Amino acid sequence: MRWLFCFKRMERSETQRAFQTGLRILGYRPRTRREVVDRLERRYSSDAAQQAVERLEQSGYLDDADFARSWRRSREAHRPRSGSLIRRELEQRGVSREVAEEAVVGLDEEDSAYRAGLRRLRRLRDLEWATFLRRLGDYLRGRGFSITLTHRIVERLWAERYGC
Repeated sequence: MRWLFCFKRMERSETQRAFQTGLRILGYRPRTRREVVDRLERRYSSDAAQQAVERLEQSGYLDDADFARSWRRSREAHRPRSGSLIRRELEQRGVSREVAEEAVVGLDEEDSAYRAGLRRLRRLRDLEWATFLRRLGDYLRGRGFSITLTHRIVERLWAERYGC
């Protein structure tokens, strides 16, 4: 009987330690549920990690939908990408497909592509049309934008820059 009490106490303390570690992990930056579970399972038992994650979710510290919205805002502001690429990044981090889809609803891909192109434009000085098209087009397609949108944005930026 005494042994059972000690075991439950150890289990509770391990869960508590896992919870504290989860708080510390989330203190650096927002993370998804899967990221936190993976990190906690490196140090603690699977049960302790799962219980700690459930407690973090109940306490409001861990929310995949909030993470997805935050990720989208960050991408829009600092590193514009297409909605499909943002959705793929979220899914790779463990966000469910439905939550990732919801996060990118209403994303203005044309504006994102234009802002991404503007940033890259600084590096593309004094190039002829074919080289400009290839380099900027490759850059925008690498950010997940469609070929038609990429071509439209490249033509727009060329016209703005050289008045053609």
